[in-house]
Amino acid sequence: MLIAHLRFAVAPEYRQKALDALTIDAPKVRAMNGCVAFVPFFDLTDDTALGVMHEWESDTDFAAYTASEPFKRFGATIRPMMIGTPVSKRFRAELKEVAD
Repeated sequence: MLIAHLRFAVAPEYRQKALDALTIDAPKVRAMNGCVAFVPFFDLTDDTALGVMHEWESDTDFAAYTASEPFKRFGATIRPMMIGTPVSKRFRAELKEVAD
């Protein structure tokens, strides 16, 4: 499993607009082959920070996402609002269990 964690900053007045840009296509991303989770979020400790937590079944599935129209739209909309360099971390993980 591939876990990707994206974090970026925008001016506070663009925060909601940036989150809206991430969430409008969220159902399409979640329906993509291999998408286990796609969770955009506000960082509640920083009024400029947003993030996205992804889980993908494979690198190939994640690569298809990064070549997709929703991904391109996110970038075109959000990059002009950013006030810093985004940080994207990717992790290979093995699911050990799902606890209720």
